[in-house]
Amino acid sequence: QVQLVESGGGLVQPGGPLRLSCAASGFTFSSYAMRWYRQAPGKERELVAAIDSIGGLLTYARSLTGRFTISRDNAKNTVYLQMNSLKPEDTAVYYCNAIRLRVEYWGKGTLVTVSS
Repeated sequence: QVQLVESGGGLVQPGGPLRLSCAASGFTFSSYAMRWYRQAPGKERELVAAIDSIGGLLTYARSLTGRFTISRDNAKNTVYLQMNSLKPEDTAVYYCNAIRLRVEYWGKGTLVTVSS
């Protein structure tokens, strides 16, 4: 059974850091590119960051201005999203996504709320 389980979300003050994790199981994690998406209230889901299967190619949304870092540990079947200097506009549900060719899996998301 394929599972992507996000964790690490919560309430954080503006300017603070937060690290999200996504634990994968049920498929060959090291063969899949991994992505983080987010969906803010009333907005469409958007791509935040992506990493290829071996961690050599990283892609980020331009709006992030270097505040987020995606990484992966294939030995632990886990992908991470380190978020720094968080802003209220970063408030959203963050989703983990695995993709290889036409096969795609999604997690259920973790809520990040940036507020004082």
